[in-house]
Amino acid sequence: MSRDIDYGNLMHTAMRGLIRTVLLDIADKGLPGNHHFFITFDTDHPDAELADWLSDRYPGEMTVVVQHWFDNLDVGKDGFAITLNFGDAPEPLYIPYDAIKTFVDPSVEFGLRFESADEDSDGGAAAAVAETDDDPQEDSKPDADVVSLDSFRK
Repeated sequence: MSRDIDYGNLMHTAMRGLIRTVLLDIADKGLPGNHHFFITFDTDHPDAELADWLSDRYPGEMTVVVQHWFDNLDVGKDGFAITLNFGDAPEPLYIPYDAIKTFVDPSVEFGLRFESADEDSDGGAAAAVAETDDDPQEDSKPDADVVSLDSFRK
């Protein structure tokens, strides 16, 4: 009997667990300091819930910002619900964890990117991505590195 360890899916599960843990903390205690999130997700995911006008405006993919104003953050096992403000119009969203394409906290140059099987012919391995801010006053900061699991594959 031959089987392989599916490291790509195991990493996706672990990274989505990290997002859930962070969101649970934010739901409980609020956003600390300058932390904020850019979350890009698949608007066509069958379990994603958003207003028709948002899915029409952002077909396939949408990036939301969780920063100054958000409400009703409810973190579940498979995804999270949140109300965000779109041009003074509060809108509820439900974002399944497996619909998330990127999760970035630029305040600490941290980010995760989930590559689908379409983007990665080796079965959808995850990549951890460090994002940088382009703040001209912070020229002394070293550039962030991008670490991809591709370098660890056979």
